[in-house]
Amino acid sequence: MTDDGFARVVALASGLPEVGRSTSYGTPSLKVMGKSFCRLKEKMDRVLVVHVPLGLKEALIDAEPDKYFETPHYSGWPAMLVRLDSVGDEELRERLRCAWAVKAPATLKKEIGA
Repeated sequence: MTDDGFARVVALASGLPEVGRSTSYGTPSLKVMGKSFCRLKEKMDRVLVVHVPLGLKEALIDAEPDKYFETPHYSGWPAMLVRLDSVGDEELRERLRCAWAVKAPATLKKEIGA
């Protein structure tokens, strides 16, 4: 996925406070106050890495492995991989909001009730 393909992710995260475009590990990413909460996965076209609480990660991967998965690198880590072509906008928006909430300071979370 090119940086232009990242536009959907950017648009769906646009309502979250203090979000900025950046790079992480050489791929396009979104950060909240300098902390990355999602990025494109290098060498895996159309896959997004999102931060997520471990319990939720396990539940999502178990329930919908066609959408959510991990590689050994992410095992035990509060991040999972999302197949962008398999997830709709509302669901992706929710994953981005959750990832943002993992990294955002408490004062920002209060602004949106997260």
